Amino acid sequence: MAALVRRGLRVAPFKVGPDFIDPGHHGRVAGRPGRNLDGWMLPREYNLEAFRRAAADADVAVVEGVMGLFDGRDGRTDEGSTAQMAKWLDLPVALVVDARSMARSAAALVQGFENFDPALRFAGVVFNRLGGDRHLDYLRQALPGAVRMPCLGGIPRDAAVAIPERHLGLVTSDDHALEGAGLQRLADLIENRLDLDRLLTGLPDVAAADGRRAPGAFPPTGVVRIGVARDNAFCFYYPDNFELLEAQGAQLVFFSPLRDADLPPDLDGLYLGGGYPELFAEPLSANAALRERIRGRSAEGMPVYAECGGFMYLGAQLQDAGGRRFPMAGCFPFTARMLPRLKALGYREVRLERDTVLGSRGSVARGHEFHYSEIVEPLPPDPAAYRVAGRNGLETTPEGWVRHRTLGSYIHLHWGSAPQAAAAFVASCRSYRIERTRAHATA
Repeated sequence: MAALVRRGLRVAPFKVGPDFIDPGHHGRVAGRPGRNLDGWMLPREYNLEAFRRAAADADVAVVEGVMGLFDGRDGRTDEGSTAQMAKWLDLPVALVVDARSMARSAAALVQGFENFDPALRFAGVVFNRLGGDRHLDYLRQALPGAVRMPCLGGIPRDAAVAIPERHLGLVTSDDHALEGAGLQRLADLIENRLDLDRLLTGLPDVAAADGRRAPGAFPPTGVVRIGVARDNAFCFYYPDNFELLEAQGAQLVFFSPLRDADLPPDLDGLYLGGGYPELFAEPLSANAALRERIRGRSAEGMPVYAECGGFMYLGAQLQDAGGRRFPMAGCFPFTARMLPRLKALGYREVRLERDTVLGSRGSVARGHEFHYSEIVEPLPPDPAAYRVAGRNGLETTPEGWVRHRTLGSYIHLHWGSAPQAAAAFVASCRSYRIERTRAHATA
């Protein structure tokens, strides 16, 4: 993406699968939001419309895959895989092969991928983590007669271009920005080692969508102001969720639980996404004024929706990996405790068991769960608001907790799977705005 941008091209970046960190880096490099595409969370038509809409004013679209090319929901189909998305979008695949310690066997591997699904097209193969130019020459010699796709080049092993990682994956673009000399080094590496001209000339044209309307949007009726927690601690959001809220008439007002002593004025609701509150527990706890204000707004009946890290922040305490406890917002009575191991990972389908700010009982939405913490001391006394199933259809631990008009859960929902959730949240905020306007008029 950096190399293409440096050539003066407008790049539309995409990521297959439920990921917030990679799209954050994509967006910083490309200068426009990184978008998620997903064959399980989102319907086929939503993916197609979202892709065409975001690529409408771009010169080239780059879609980063997820896991292995054919890895998806199960071992029998390509559902949820990068291969499925490539066929839905009618795009060729640039196959990246880790060639470390491989020689002629690499050709057999490439041949297997090329022939596994005849409906899939390939732009070429890129060999990664090479030992040097002689290694690449050896691999090139093995391809003719064995595979049809061209070799687009190879990337040598280089520790200097590695991106640091932590427990949820790569370090975020907020904490490790790809910029300056480091970004130019990446762009140089691609320009010097890959045949970009051959890749670009072989790409198909994509029919762009008309207009910029968010897919699944409903006509807005009146404006409400929703505060969105956005800083280094809370940075996991799908851009589509924002756009679906805005399509309903929401004005999004961003604030920082790390740095702001008060909420923005005249708010009708709050949205706290996921992130890394455990890494910033001390400064979040020290900002007592904002914690008190959020707890007060929740108790007053302001609609509040929180996911994963935002959900942890709404608890009474956060216990870090070292056992230290930090006071949090206190909208819920429990403690969120960090664990040394992964607690939950996977796709989730949510069915509402009661009316909430995201809709009425029986409403369904899809998302994913990925966290290293758990709720303790005490468990919420009220029944869970979510009945949850994994992508295999088997039910998992109930989720979703409600207090007043505050809804919190570990599950990250993509509202593209259920645009009515965004409509319901805005409607709840609009009702609250009417209530507080009337209360102010009679005071």
